[in-house]
Amino acid sequence: MKRRVLSILSWAVMCPTFAVAQNAGTAMAAPPATRQGDVQETLHGVVVPDPYRWLEDQDSSETRAWINQQNDYTHKLLDTWPGRERLEKRLAELKKVERIGSPIERNGRLFYRKRAADQEQYVIYTRQGDGGNEEVLIDPNPMSADHSTNVEIMDVSKDGSLLAYVVRIGGKDETEVHVLDVAAKRDLADVLPARVYFDLSFLPDKTGFYYATMLDDGPRLRFHKLGMKPEADTDIFGKGYAKEAIVVGDTSEDGRHLVIHVFHGAAGDKVEVWAQDLKKNGPIQPLIKDLDARSFGFAVGDEMFLQTNYKAPKGKVMVLDMAKPSPENWREVVPEAENAIDNVTLAGGKIWVTYVQNATSMVKVFQPDGKLAFEPSLPALGSIYDVQGRWENPAAYFTYASYAIPATVYRSDMATGKQSVWAQVKVPADGSKFEVKQIWYASKDGTKVPMFLLYAKGVKLDGSNPALLEGYGGFAVNNTPFFNADAIVWAERGGVYALANIRGGGEFGEAWHKAGMLDKKQNVFDDFIGAAEWLIQNQYTSPSKLAILGGSNGGLLVGAALTQRPELYQAVICWHPLLDMLRYDQFMEAQFWVAEYGAAKDPEQFKWLYAYSPYQHVKKGVKYPSVLFMSGDGDTRVAPLHARKMAALLQADTGSDRPILLRYELKAGHSGGRSLTQDIGDSVDQLSFLFWQLGVAP
Repeated sequence: MKRRVLSILSWAVMCPTFAVAQNAGTAMAAPPATRQGDVQETLHGVVVPDPYRWLEDQDSSETRAWINQQNDYTHKLLDTWPGRERLEKRLAELKKVERIGSPIERNGRLFYRKRAADQEQYVIYTRQGDGGNEEVLIDPNPMSADHSTNVEIMDVSKDGSLLAYVVRIGGKDETEVHVLDVAAKRDLADVLPARVYFDLSFLPDKTGFYYATMLDDGPRLRFHKLGMKPEADTDIFGKGYAKEAIVVGDTSEDGRHLVIHVFHGAAGDKVEVWAQDLKKNGPIQPLIKDLDARSFGFAVGDEMFLQTNYKAPKGKVMVLDMAKPSPENWREVVPEAENAIDNVTLAGGKIWVTYVQNATSMVKVFQPDGKLAFEPSLPALGSIYDVQGRWENPAAYFTYASYAIPATVYRSDMATGKQSVWAQVKVPADGSKFEVKQIWYASKDGTKVPMFLLYAKGVKLDGSNPALLEGYGGFAVNNTPFFNADAIVWAERGGVYALANIRGGGEFGEAWHKAGMLDKKQNVFDDFIGAAEWLIQNQYTSPSKLAILGGSNGGLLVGAALTQRPELYQAVICWHPLLDMLRYDQFMEAQFWVAEYGAAKDPEQFKWLYAYSPYQHVKKGVKYPSVLFMSGDGDTRVAPLHARKMAALLQADTGSDRPILLRYELKAGHSGGRSLTQDIGDSVDQLSFLFWQLGVAP
């Protein structure tokens, strides 16, 4: 299973960016006036007003004029904070560095993405072996004048001669798929039109590839024969599934089997596994269909290594005989352990298992019979991600990082366990100057929750420090320590950065996830509020110096936190958020998330959604903290109407004089691919807003 497919489960990728104006004591102009409508509807006997529903129409002339007015207002404040130039200079030092990802190996050739210090977007490269000369394959930087176009690797043929890649414009989820002849360095005529694509897998003989997409009537796995027009592509699987399902398919390395996974919603709590014997041109048959479990299969010969949480909430690895797929016939290879399994990769004839140990990464590599082969060493508590390996290849590659340690790509010899540095990001920051530690605190119901803290060594913790608290809490996403340039700048300026590993994530297995989804979602908000209270009680900060940050599902988190406990925070950054939880599932790709949140059309689910939905809990006259909403037209995953409606409502109803701002970009997407200039600009705006609101000197 490609790591790309596992990330699809969240379909709400968190982008943990941090992030005005005038002096805090200067009187500010009032925000632009916003028309209030009189729309209301009755849901299950409850009258629900929606005064800003007209802002849902993104293309209306009234909405466009309103967006322009909001942007003008926001930038008049953000762009005049006196410390911006200094801030931008330091962020540029930290971010304008060469960056590189883990390579994909095919037939001895490596394929990877790298961005030079002076480039706006990542370039796709190749080289022959670890020491070969580097060759540019696809450079997106000249593709658009504003550098809003980026490219990503989808798959590489087994012999390394063909590269499938996507072209993304403005951060949208919809992309085009292209196929490159690697030797000739030219695109084939085969181009799949702009659409949401989840996965792509070449046949070993290169005659075509399978790809997963979403059609108007639901998910599809399709086959494209090279040299044919996309209109001739055939449906392989998926017809009849509802649009809440995601269907993906991959060929095994030996070309023997097509393995299909059906994810029922982004919660990922039910996954079907199907297989087809391609050599015999047999029928597609179910291997796992009716289990309420998350399972990922990796075919080797006529067996399948299975990462699953069936009867094992923290995960295990089983072997499934495809001729006898019933669970009673499974053979255990890696048993459930104290630490939850994050990822399984087959590499070099061994089983690479990445665990989450108290919200940090650890790895064990097992022989096919389950005996421990070796344990890769890590320099400190941190994160392992972007693991690349193949059963037939001799090496695996992975990236490691921590809060004060920038990304390092390692090569692991799967025969000997010997580990070497393949590439290393060099950043002008001295990690020894920072304190990184993990604490545990009690949530409202007594549950112990871990939290990471980063701050400069020697800083006096007397309650006067600016603090920034971040969280996510959903879709079994693990928040482990990553290098974060914005957090470094925050700590350099005397701030405390905190990341709470709240329920809803996968840090402690499926039980931790389920304790923060559906009717248990309030646990997520309670955990986050508990983190804020702990920081205040333990003199790391005070309410007048505390800011919170969240994006996507984390935007919902901070939206709920600011409406439930507004007195705890001075400032909030709410990035591409979900906020109207009574209508969220009616827009864009949100049907994938119903398994995680529920839907208001169901009477019982309406009760818990209505109990916390931030948009429905703004109260007239309450003194809310200052808020910077960030969204834009390019977000085709989380509808930007959430940010528009919530900004208008808070501007009208807040009883405080703190600013409520909407920073709205015309090419701001949810899927990454932002240019380096955009990335730095995001950070400058966010940190300027926070420093301004928390009274940090320019």
